[in-house]
Amino acid sequence: MSTSSSFNPNDATSISSQPAQRVPYPAAITFPAPLQPGDRIALTAPSSGVRADLHQLVYRMRDYLTELGYEPVIGDSMWTNYKCVSLPKAERAAELERYLLDEEIKAIIPPWGGEFLMELLPLLNWERIRQLPPKWILGFSDISTLTFAYTLQTGYGSAHGPSGVDIAQSKDETTSRWHDLLTAASGQSIEQSSSAMYQSKADYSRAGFTLDAPTRWEWLGHEQQSEEELIVSGRLIGGCLDVLAALVGTPWAQVTDFIQQYGEQDGMIWYLESCELNAGAIYRHLWQMRQAGWFQHTHAVLIGRPAGYEPLQEFELIDALHMVFDELNIPVVYGVDIGHIPPQITMINGALAKVHVQNGSGTVTQTLA
Repeated sequence: MSTSSSFNPNDATSISSQPAQRVPYPAAITFPAPLQPGDRIALTAPSSGVRADLHQLVYRMRDYLTELGYEPVIGDSMWTNYKCVSLPKAERAAELERYLLDEEIKAIIPPWGGEFLMELLPLLNWERIRQLPPKWILGFSDISTLTFAYTLQTGYGSAHGPSGVDIAQSKDETTSRWHDLLTAASGQSIEQSSSAMYQSKADYSRAGFTLDAPTRWEWLGHEQQSEEELIVSGRLIGGCLDVLAALVGTPWAQVTDFIQQYGEQDGMIWYLESCELNAGAIYRHLWQMRQAGWFQHTHAVLIGRPAGYEPLQEFELIDALHMVFDELNIPVVYGVDIGHIPPQITMINGALAKVHVQNGSGTVTQTLA
């Protein structure tokens, strides 16, 4: 008797697996060319795809990018999702690599994050990717596994910001700034401000965000002196703590080499957010990153509003932040518009940033230089 079954995400083999070596970084961070009308933008799902009952979200992304004057190219991975992934890892990696190597594709925008993008990193041909001009990759959550590794493996800028689904249905002032960043020319500076309100509870029955709670950017240890002013600069790097912690010690996160190349002179500003971590898990991950040397030459750390968060008994987020960063004398700002609790500003990995925080509000000015 013959039987058939859906694919097994573990049965795929490597398509171009090779050990990562020390990255031959360019002398300066290289940023992708600004998006122009007529550019082709790949919609692909290197982590989770879109199940059949939500396919209207894919059409919404396509229509939105078309309205902006771009030519969307929709990958096969966008249309399916099973056991947390769109397709087997070899197929996801092959589609992603095809878009990364296609010089007609100027940007890659996944629909959202997922869980297991890390398994694609050993399958990508990073040597070939480094030989081609950079292109924009935009996303957050598990997509920051890709944007983080892409910048660290190439010295190319990448964009941590709203997902493809978010940009297509949320036109608030904060979310929509993604387009200003991805159409910025090299050397240009873009200022983004903290939001006035954020969404405290998701409502998937309607398009867009319900912004119903006041935003406050808090300077750790200075909460009672909010009139005090923090001004700091450095090069941006970061992403979702849940997934970046899994890269510590792997060849795909040569963070100390990256800092040595680009951070010794300008300093670094880390931005981090979390999705499913309690206060204890946040502390463990930050502690691990500190021990790995990831916070060398760090001038500030920006922490996004934590989603799915709970304290661990009496142990809170601010306890974790104090325990990791106080001894390093690194200023920390939390409650920032980054990550899973929208809206969020768009952060460019590798950009030179100036952060200003005062009275619960803030700005981030990024220069693509």
